[in-house]
Amino acid sequence: MTTKILIIAYFVIANLIGFISMGVDKKKAKNHEWRISEAVLFFFAIIGGSLGSILGMKTFHHKTKHKAFIYGMPAILFIQIALIFTILFL
Repeated sequence: MTTKILIIAYFVIANLIGFISMGVDKKKAKNHEWRISEAVLFFFAIIGGSLGSILGMKTFHHKTKHKAFIYGMPAILFIQIALIFTILFL
């Protein structure tokens, strides 16, 4: 496999994990079960799953009233996009 394919695969997996973690946490919240911590949800976003986490927030209507998530997830995505462009064009 080439490096590009590995990088793309990494980001696809990271975003799937971010998306799925939002859905799992929402389900657990509805059932009054043990939850995924907010720190772990942010960790999944920081390691490359920010877009998936944002889409999960919107799809599952989860954490949409928490300012840390409303502003934090897009900020992480913005920083990641800026880093990608910096790496690609410098």
